Amino acid sequence: MPKIFAHTKFLLYICEKFRYEKNRSMENPFKFGSIVEGNYFTDRAQEVAYIRQYIEGPNHLILISPRRFGKSSVVRKALRESGRDSITLNLQHMVSVNDLAAALLKELFKAHPLEQLRHFFTHFRVIPTISSNPLTGAIEVAFQPGMDSTVVLEDVMALLDRVGGNGERLVIVLDEFQEILDIAPHLDKQLRAIMQQQQQINYILLGSQESMMTDIFENKKSPFYHFGELMRLKKLPYDDFEQYISSRLQSCCPDCSETLAKQILDYTQCHPYYGQQLAAEIWQLAMLGIPQEELFDAALNHIVETHNLDYERLWQNFTRTSKWIFKRLALNLPLQTGEYRTSTIYSALKKLQKDGYVNYSTHYEIEDPYFQYYIRQIL
Repeated sequence: MPKIFAHTKFLLYICEKFRYEKNRSMENPFKFGSIVEGNYFTDRAQEVAYIRQYIEGPNHLILISPRRFGKSSVVRKALRESGRDSITLNLQHMVSVNDLAAALLKELFKAHPLEQLRHFFTHFRVIPTISSNPLTGAIEVAFQPGMDSTVVLEDVMALLDRVGGNGERLVIVLDEFQEILDIAPHLDKQLRAIMQQQQQINYILLGSQESMMTDIFENKKSPFYHFGELMRLKKLPYDDFEQYISSRLQSCCPDCSETLAKQILDYTQCHPYYGQQLAAEIWQLAMLGIPQEELFDAALNHIVETHNLDYERLWQNFTRTSKWIFKRLALNLPLQTGEYRTSTIYSALKKLQKDGYVNYSTHYEIEDPYFQYYIRQIL
């Protein structure tokens, strides 16, 4: 495939107008790719207040949104403001029920020293192996292979409930909760049976695969049917996000910060992650001396060029049907053309949505706007 992103001009600008030394003390005001806190946190005041309401009450909350919408950051901020004890676990990292039980214990030990919990283990039917890493001081927890996973999980969940009974409910955050369907058969039934008996825990269950999460909590046949309040996290409000970006670009682009902010949001459709990413790249290039009128295009091209090899590998591994769908979506063309059966298109879309490449709100769209840019370039 011929190289599609020329960067000679970009490199020349870097070489000719490199001014980083005088700006070394300035820190990029935009952050993406990890949990956002403090001054990097963007608005979400209503969502934080809503989550706090559930944290401070007896009910559970289910939070759904596409990947990279900031679910973890919003929950983290609400937890910090509430001052409640909490543990957080990402179920994508779990490979078995025993692994899940061990990870829950490990997270609990981060908030409560082992010495404070030692007496609780007299209730355990299967005693875990607990060790301390001499270099980091971190606690490691494991259960012997072959142990009854039902008993192991019941014991750990009972311990969590007892810890939460010390005057204030413990908050347990389980991210990518839809993964319980893949960790082990019938794990959803096992977990639900345990959770419904607990009195001292608030659960916040996060998920990025909307169709699966909706099925888990809205399907009457599901063990988790109406387990808690369903909340969908949407994109950031345009005006709030525009003000956030514009004010932070003032330091490097005082004459066009508002214009750039609008360009960023129009291109990324107010997506929290991609909006921050493009703003961060524009700020960085402005600090390197790229002319303001060329900042947006230079930043966009640089991001896509940086990920060009990754996008190329992705593209090569997609099926012919998926590639056809991507092309239609990238060019904002209808999918019902008669070229493929409706059932074939729908099935491929559902898989792309499950894998995180396509989102659906009022219509299907490519999740990554830079991958969409790449697709348009190779057509």
